[in-house]
Amino acid sequence: MADNSEVAVVTGANSGIGRATAIHLARNGYTVFGTARGLEKAKKANSMAAEAGVELQWVEMDVADDASTARGLAEVFERAGRIDVLVNNAGVGGNAVVEECPPSLYHDVMNVNLYGVVRCVQAVLPHMRERGSGTIINISSVVGRFAALAQAPYVASKWALEAMSEGLAQEVAPFGIRVAMVEPGITKSAIFAKNIDAPNSSGAYDAPYRRMFQFYAAGMAQATDPFEVGAVVLDASPPEVRRAGLASLGDGTVAERTNAAALKAAGSQGPGVRIPPVPPDSRHENQWGKSVTTKRGSHGHDGGSVLHQCHRYQAFRVVLHRDHRVESPVANPDPGGG
Repeated sequence: MADNSEVAVVTGANSGIGRATAIHLARNGYTVFGTARGLEKAKKANSMAAEAGVELQWVEMDVADDASTARGLAEVFERAGRIDVLVNNAGVGGNAVVEECPPSLYHDVMNVNLYGVVRCVQAVLPHMRERGSGTIINISSVVGRFAALAQAPYVASKWALEAMSEGLAQEVAPFGIRVAMVEPGITKSAIFAKNIDAPNSSGAYDAPYRRMFQFYAAGMAQATDPFEVGAVVLDASPPEVRRAGLASLGDGTVAERTNAAALKAAGSQGPGVRIPPVPPDSRHENQWGKSVTTKRGSHGHDGGSVLHQCHRYQAFRVVLHRDHRVESPVANPDPGGG
């Protein structure tokens, strides 16, 4: 590992968004450790990394298991000495309507999508606090913003992840640690091919399941490339912001850093960075043409002076509107959708 390279860990890096994110970060100078439940699952990722002219490091780790997660991240610290960026990407789907979803399915989905993130965060935070810097990026979903039909356990896990992330951001900001969420929409990923269950044991919920699959069928026709999501992840953790720490605004809030272009426009060159405020709940395009929503809340004050926020990034091309049409959120920025 080069002495000046930043160290990133990407969980679930063997496929989909995780694989693309790991390769994209490596191409941009990071030393990247990918995690997978079995190292044999990393063959395609290694092949794609080699084609991109980079190399990924690997750790065998299952985020659904306490001991495995602790052991895997301890190995990264032993090999690399630190972790600058943690990307919590590993996740599972879960289709069911509330009436027919057994609690065990909620538990199985939560154990990866929420508890798995908590396990990883708890393993890295003591080290990040000691160093006074670090970034945690949690891969959520557009359904963390609206409740998609017939995916009750998955939606619940993503809403819970976002709530946890919001609280975490306030807790760790005083230690120089940044928290961000990336909310992908329908992305070219193996998770969708695997997520085809439609239990409908009572037969009463044909319509919700049909609408769910129609939504995804329409979305897959113009799905986001996972490397575009990887670019958003990179954008969510610019080293210059991490080194500069939180930006302090005159009105006592912390602005969202939406992309590198915004930082450049704001004159960010290092310590003392000042980011201009953004209007509440504003929508605009980021440099990849993806919809970005910026929010400024009214909670989480630290000593009554600074509002520490979890920074949100969206990466998707399609969104389900109230009239059930699928349209581009950039062309039609109606907040009534996802």
